[in-house]
Amino acid sequence: MKMVFKGFLAKIKKPIIGLAPMDGITDAPFRHMICKYSKPSFVMTEFVNVEGLARGAKKMLPAFLYGKIERPIIAQLFGTEPISFYKCAVFLCALGFDGIDINMGCPVRKVESKGGGAGLIKNPKLAVEIIRAVKKGVDDWVNGISLKDACVHENIICEAIAKGMMKENIGMLNRQMIPVSVKTRTGCDKVIAEDWVKILLEEKPAMIAMHGRTLKQLYSGRADWEVLAKAGRVVKESKVGTLFLGNGDIKSIREAKEKIKKYGVDGVLVGRAVFGNPWFFAGKEPTIHERIKVLNEHLEYFERLGCFHFDKIKKHFSWYFKGFDGAKKIRIELLMTKNPEEAKKVIVEAVKVIKKIKPAGV
Repeated sequence: MKMVFKGFLAKIKKPIIGLAPMDGITDAPFRHMICKYSKPSFVMTEFVNVEGLARGAKKMLPAFLYGKIERPIIAQLFGTEPISFYKCAVFLCALGFDGIDINMGCPVRKVESKGGGAGLIKNPKLAVEIIRAVKKGVDDWVNGISLKDACVHENIICEAIAKGMMKENIGMLNRQMIPVSVKTRTGCDKVIAEDWVKILLEEKPAMIAMHGRTLKQLYSGRADWEVLAKAGRVVKESKVGTLFLGNGDIKSIREAKEKIKKYGVDGVLVGRAVFGNPWFFAGKEPTIHERIKVLNEHLEYFERLGCFHFDKIKKHFSWYFKGFDGAKKIRIELLMTKNPEEAKKVIVEAVKVIKKIKPAGV
């Protein structure tokens, strides 16, 4: 049986501990701060809808902004149209991403009810067609197809060039093969993890990352790592060469390493545990003073990029400002601000309060 193409994943240092994709959170400023203060094995973008992007929705492009510090970086897509996945795959290759991931795990109603995200678990035939379409897009890119011939929307091409995300002379781009992966769940209404990964393995993705809950569970209860271990064994015994990563309820680097060893997976993805802590992948718990310093840097980088609505950063205020007397009052004041300038003024006043707190811990 022919082995899968893993690209950078074949050379990645183990244990593999990556940053999970999170809608509304893993944007360029957030990933930048994570990679500046600790270094995950790789990072993933927020997921982007292929149908919108394929039809020229320029407003989706900021999700694919990234800097060198974030490499290796994987772009994540969701949707239901194989042809749109194909076009977007060619486009993402032109943007220089290190990999492409297909979201087959999002439990949000407006996504899965239309057949995307975790809804694809209910439609294995379409799921296989989508993997095939993305891999064909990558293959065609390597073999020299132009963005025009791949029917990538002109609006998207022009906007990417204008934003400096892609060279105007496509001929100067490095046409290299990149790995295609899948992020999914253990099932929909019931656990079918072992049978489900067998279906995904038909198209030999470079990596399968599985969240230890079903679609029905959303994020309630506990992630089932015993189920993940069984699915991982199926992947390993297939001898295809696909990597298998677990995901769910990891709260520390120590726990991540313990789960990798205990459940025999190739690695893990970490999500919510990194909120307010860019040092997570270095195994460090920051002090209040360090968190506020990083918040200022986060806000400055967010403002410098200038392509995200201010409300997008507000959730981070609550994650950075916590663990000390008066934190709630400051959070409320920050959430009421309307722009970066107002937020900076609140932070300046907050620092005066924080300076009175000994930097011994949180």
